[in-house]
Amino acid sequence: MINEITCVICGLFLWFLVFPDAKVAFERNANEVANREFKFKSIASPVKDDAAANAKLTLIDGELEEGSAELSALTDGRLPRDEDEPGANVFFRSGSSGGRFRMDFGRAIEVLRVNTYSWHPGSRGPQLYKLYGADASDPKFNLDPKRGVDPATQGWKLIALVSTLADRGVDGGQYAASVTDASGSLGKYRYLLFDCYVTELHDNWGNTFYSEIDVVGK
Repeated sequence: MINEITCVICGLFLWFLVFPDAKVAFERNANEVANREFKFKSIASPVKDDAAANAKLTLIDGELEEGSAELSALTDGRLPRDEDEPGANVFFRSGSSGGRFRMDFGRAIEVLRVNTYSWHPGSRGPQLYKLYGADASDPKFNLDPKRGVDPATQGWKLIALVSTLADRGVDGGQYAASVTDASGSLGKYRYLLFDCYVTELHDNWGNTFYSEIDVVGK
């Protein structure tokens, strides 16, 4: 399993070297200052009335850990009360390489920004995922591309690689990542696909505690 996960992560960063335009910013609140308000210097705190609030979330590949919240917890506007609250976060099975889930807005919308939030005192705090979008117009469109299938060959557009991993020495804390584009729009999509990966290989506890996802659209 370790070799499999290592190959996946190496592939992620080789892909990152040739990836284009979307801008990814992130901020971290250290364990000693993080709290349930999820306040950051530049990235907005999670809100309840964003475009994702009424979206449908579907697990495409991978297994959620026993004790994880349901996927709907990612868009309900309810935040964890403390740094280690499994039932208020979504996370994949321990020892696995992560998984994929799809967000469906019900119709194509202009996506201006995607923010993701996570919180854990250790290695489940940082985020590492690829973000794709689709409007379902491509004749080759595959609604449920499994791991091992490149969504970009199945009618999905690569939007960004999100990594809040530090170079060294920092794991735990509260993280906010924000994906934007200089043009003001990431594109017009009905679906977003989140392809989530483990953040470390030292043990089985590298799958992120995702707390909330906000999508700003119009």
